[in-house]
Amino acid sequence: MLPTMSIEEVQATLPEIIKRLGPGEEVIITRDDQPVAKLVSLSKLARQSPKFGSAKGILIIHAEDDEHLKNFKAYMP
Repeated sequence: MLPTMSIEEVQATLPEIIKRLGPGEEVIITRDDQPVAKLVSLSKLARQSPKFGSAKGILIIHAEDDEHLKNFKAYMP
């Protein structure tokens, strides 16, 4: 469950909340115990872990394709 805070709590401590908000973390802001907004960290460090198989159908790997490697001979050991 995401951390929740009332609007009053957020107004009183916003700089401290932002300071403690880690990469990719979120805080739900409530009014009368009902969610009304979400504060999300926009840190560049916030990245999702790569998921196995996420490139399926997008990435094509040619196992025995020396023809395409000719252009990269200068870069190969």
